[in-house]
Amino acid sequence: MRQGWRNVAFIHWPIPPNRLRSLIPDSLKIDTYNGQAWIGMIVFDLESIYLREIPTFSLTSGFPEINIRTYVTYNGIPGIYFLSIDVNNWASNRIAKRWYHLPYQPSIISIEQKEQFFHFNSIRKKNTHINSEGSFTPFPGVYYAEKESLDYWLTERYRLYSLGKNSTIYMADIHHKQWSLQQATSEIKKNKLISELQLGVNEYQPAMTHFSKGVDTIFWNIKRLS
Repeated sequence: MRQGWRNVAFIHWPIPPNRLRSLIPDSLKIDTYNGQAWIGMIVFDLESIYLREIPTFSLTSGFPEINIRTYVTYNGIPGIYFLSIDVNNWASNRIAKRWYHLPYQPSIISIEQKEQFFHFNSIRKKNTHINSEGSFTPFPGVYYAEKESLDYWLTERYRLYSLGKNSTIYMADIHHKQWSLQQATSEIKKNKLISELQLGVNEYQPAMTHFSKGVDTIFWNIKRLS
C-alpha cells in the first residue's frame, strides 16, 4: 500500500516510561532516548492511498489525520505504537482498522493553511468531548536529522506495532525517504486526545515541534509476531 503524507507536524512531550506502561502491551518494550520516553501528536494531510493491486487508482480522496503515538521496541527493533488515530475517512475506519489492527477513531478534522501558518481542530463523532485544537508554524531552513540525534529518534521510524485480539502483536514495515525537517513552533488550545490518557503531562505545552512538507510511503503487509 502506498500513501502520501503532506504538511506533517511532529509535536512531542517527554514522559517517564513508567507512566506509559499500562497503555503498552507487555511484550513490547518502551523505547527511550537517554532514559526518557516520548509521546507524540502527529498532525498531517494524507494525500492518497494506493493498493498494490490497483496502483493507479487511489482508494480514497485525501483527508486529515491526527494520531497519538509513542515509541517501542520488539526484540530490539524500534517502531511506533499508536494510542489513537483520528480520521474522517471510511476506508481507514472500516478497512485499515481491521487489516492493521490500529486504534482508528471516526472524527471530524480540519487542517487549514494560511501561508506558513497551519490551524487544526478535531472532534470525535461518538465521544464529542474528546477534541483538539491548535496551530503550528514552521521556521525557514530545511535539514536532515543526524542519526544519533533526538530529532532522528523521534521521526525516523520504519515499523509499526499493533495489538490484535487475544493480545496478539502484529507488525508492518514502512518505507520512505528520510524526512526533510524544519524546526517549528506550536500552540495548543484544546487537547483531550492526550489529557484523556491521564499521563500527567501538560498537554498544552509540548517540548518540541518539527515540520516536514512530507514523504511518500510504502506499507508492507501486516505480519503476526505473537
